Amino acid sequence: MKKIVTIITVLASSIMIAQVPCSGGSAAGFPCSNFTLQGQITLAAMGAGGGNDSWGWTDPQDGKEYAIVGLNNGTAFIDISDPVDPQYLGKLPTHTSSSTWRDVKVYNNHAFVVSEANGHGMQVFDLTRLRNVTSPPETFTEDAHYGNFGSAHNIVINEDTGYAYAVGTDLYNGGPHFINIQDPLNPTDEGGYALDGYSHDAQVVLYNGPDTSYNGKEILIGSNENAVVVVDITDKGSPQPISSTNYSNVGYTHQGWFTEDMKYFIVGDEIDEFSVGFNTRTLVFDFTDLDNPQLDFEYFGTTPAVDHNGYVVGERFYMASYSAGMRVLDISNIESGSMSEYGYFDTFPGNNNASFDGAWNVYPFFASGNIVISGDFGFTLVRDENLSAPDFSTSDFSIFPNPANNVLNVASKNAPIDTVAIYNVLGQEVNRYDFADSLSETIDISSLKAGLYMVQINKSTTKRLIVN
Repeated sequence: MKKIVTIITVLASSIMIAQVPCSGGSAAGFPCSNFTLQGQITLAAMGAGGGNDSWGWTDPQDGKEYAIVGLNNGTAFIDISDPVDPQYLGKLPTHTSSSTWRDVKVYNNHAFVVSEANGHGMQVFDLTRLRNVTSPPETFTEDAHYGNFGSAHNIVINEDTGYAYAVGTDLYNGGPHFINIQDPLNPTDEGGYALDGYSHDAQVVLYNGPDTSYNGKEILIGSNENAVVVVDITDKGSPQPISSTNYSNVGYTHQGWFTEDMKYFIVGDEIDEFSVGFNTRTLVFDFTDLDNPQLDFEYFGTTPAVDHNGYVVGERFYMASYSAGMRVLDISNIESGSMSEYGYFDTFPGNNNASFDGAWNVYPFFASGNIVISGDFGFTLVRDENLSAPDFSTSDFSIFPNPANNVLNVASKNAPIDTVAIYNVLGQEVNRYDFADSLSETIDISSLKAGLYMVQINKSTTKRLIVN
C-alpha cells in the first residue's frame, strides 16, 4: 500500500502540496467529500496571474498522462505520471496578449489553443515534445498557427472526424467555424455556421444514439446564450439546423454534455444563480428525438455557487462549480428524473457564494482516475477515494493506447508478465490471458463492449482502461 504523505515545498513564493487524504471533510484545508488530494501547483509556480481551462493528454507510446492548463498568459503542461508529485514542464506563451479566457483541446497528439486575446488565432503544439523535457520548466514555442480568426471564446474538437470548431469568434455571427485538423500542423478553413448566432460552447459527436435517423451523422449541440441548438454539420458546405430548445428562467446557456448513451444532454446555465437566486441548477434534456428535445427535469445542488463546465464519465457528472469547487453528481438514476451529489473537492474554501471565483474547469477522462481541477488556485489533481484500483502510473506496468478499442499493449516495467486479467466495474473477470514470462504483450480486446474496465497483471497491480 502506498504511504500517504504530506509535503509542502515553498518555491518562489508558491506552495506545492502533495497527497493528502480527505479526512473529517477536509484535505489540506480544502473542503472535500469522497475525493483525495493528489497534488497541487499554484499559479505563482507557473508564473501566471490567473487560471482558466484544462484538458489532458495520454501518450500512446507509454501511457503517461499529462495535464494541460490554461493560464492568463499561456498554456501550462504538467507531467502527472507520478500523481502525488506532479511536474510542471513549462509553458506555451500566449500568441499575442494576456487574457482571462483561454481554451484548449487535444487531437492526434497535438494541443489546439484559442483565447479571447486580440489576434490570438489558434496555436498548435506537438505534445510529443513533452517526452524530451530535460530541464523544466521550459518556455515552449508553437508548432503551427492558424490565423483565419482573431479571438475565440472556445474550441471544440471531434476526435472521430478530425475537425475543430472555434466558437465565439468574429466570424459566422459567433457560430462555429469549421477547421479541418486531420493534418494537425496544416489546419484548413472549411467554412462555418451562422444561422443560430453566437455559440458560447458546444459538443460535437459522431452520433450513435436513440434517434436512429441521425446515426452516423456529425451532430453539433450548441450552448447558444439562451437556447440549446442542434445542427447536422456532416456536410461542411451545407450545415442543416435540426432544432432549437428554450427553457424557463434562462440566464446564460453556457455548456452541456451528452450522457454516454446520448439519450440525455446535461446543461449548465451560468447566470441563473445570480438572476434568479436559487442553488446551482443543472438542466437535463431528453434527446431521444433530436428534432424535438424536451427539458426532462432540473436538479438543484447543495450550494448557491455558479456552475461552469461539466462532463460525463459513466454514471458520474463532473462539474466545475466556481466557488464550490468540483461537484460530482451521481446520474445512475437519470432515467427516473433523479440525480444526487456523490462528492466534491472545493478549491475555493472561503465561501460557496454565487460568484466567478474558484474552479473554472475539470478534466475527468484520465484512465488512471485522476481528475484535473483548474481555475483560481491553479492546478489541482484529485482522485475518487472509493476507486478499488490504486494508481500505479509510474510503477509496475503501462497500458496503451488508452482509450482503446481492438488491441491493447501491456508493458511491464519490472517483473515479467504471467497473466493479464480484465475486470468490469462490478469486479467480474471478463477476460484472462496467460503468457510465458514476457515484458510486453499485445492482446485482443475486440470482444469488449465500450465502457470502463480494470486491467490487472500477475494478480497484483491494476490500472483503469476505457474501451471505446
